[in-house]
Amino acid sequence: MKQIKTNRSIRLLAGFVLIVSVLVALAPLAACSSSASSVDEVSLPAPAPASYPETTVDPLSANFTRSSVDFVGLLDAGWNLGNTLDAHDVPGKTGLEAETSWGQPKTTQAMMHGLVTAGITTVRIPISWHNHVDAAFTIDPEWMARVKQVVDYAIAEGLYVIINIHHDNDVKYYFPDEAHAARSAEYVKRVWKQVALIFRNYDERLIFELLNEPRLVGYANEWGWSDSDARHVEAARVIGDLEQAALDEIRATGSNNASRYVMITPYVASPWAAFSSHFDMPSDAASDKLIVSVHAYTPYVFAMQSPGDRTFTSAHRGDIDSFMGQLNSSFVSRGVPVIIGEYGATNKDNLSDRVAWFSYYCGKAAGYGMSTILWDNGNYQIPSPVSYTELYGFYNRTAQTWYFPSILSAIVDAY
Repeated sequence: MKQIKTNRSIRLLAGFVLIVSVLVALAPLAACSSSASSVDEVSLPAPAPASYPETTVDPLSANFTRSSVDFVGLLDAGWNLGNTLDAHDVPGKTGLEAETSWGQPKTTQAMMHGLVTAGITTVRIPISWHNHVDAAFTIDPEWMARVKQVVDYAIAEGLYVIINIHHDNDVKYYFPDEAHAARSAEYVKRVWKQVALIFRNYDERLIFELLNEPRLVGYANEWGWSDSDARHVEAARVIGDLEQAALDEIRATGSNNASRYVMITPYVASPWAAFSSHFDMPSDAASDKLIVSVHAYTPYVFAMQSPGDRTFTSAHRGDIDSFMGQLNSSFVSRGVPVIIGEYGATNKDNLSDRVAWFSYYCGKAAGYGMSTILWDNGNYQIPSPVSYTELYGFYNRTAQTWYFPSILSAIVDAY
């Protein structure tokens, strides 16, 4: 009953917002935002500067001749630099200090070298920008320089590198509904233009992922997907527009960005949202350079739920078979590759079952030519009282060792 009342209140307030919006178009009245925000949050940001810092066009030698499917076939086993450059909203931890604010050490060259030594081929570097921009969404140059330094660590080791817009999904920055569409477009266009101008000469080993898990933050069905949910359908449409706008900005910066491989994400990075008719790949000036990006901690009861299931069963294998089979039939077999940008199985003191899960999961993905990027937030020890929530720590970034070597072996051996 409480949920029904909450949804009714949201619908009533949304109707009020629509009425006020019409009045604003007819007379100079004070504007009212959606139920999730204030006037300032829905209004457009401060004007963009006349120009941004940029790298002179001087493209590095690169090979963009591979089809997108063949290219993704090179990425194999990957790892996420989680809870690091994506960290934010910790009091007293601003600017460059944000990197360590979620408990992870400062990123080093040695970390990247250790990944390569372990057999990892690709590193995804999640990045939050919103806590490093001004009112015009102009990125702090010190933050941009630090991002570039971390990317360069990985590139120097021969890794493929994915960078993105990560935890910036908020009404102040980008939010996928019509009420916030104009402001959101300014955010994603300006951020990606700045990033693209700095990285435009990098070779094909640098990949851009436009958005992380774009979703209706705070909505009752924030983390789900339903074709019959009008708000989901609206969100999918806005996300498509945002990703088209971001892609166009990237291509316009020229150099190697004219051909760069780019990852496209559906609502909340859900495979089921990707299967929907409401998900469309953007139009691209480049040929065969787009990649579908999804996240899948599947099956949820084993891989994420606490307490959930601790034993990996044949039914769980069936769940993996189902969604990966659909990814293959919907995309890979039709010439559109897939990267599973986040996955993992939380620590439930069930190492042998987790090893079996990783071996099966990664083996199935590899068989379809899909790269898998392990989510690692540094948390690997089961606390007291017992909780299995978000225990996705795998790589000791200080010692360059692995907390569960048998899991690493299962992943690498699958490829």
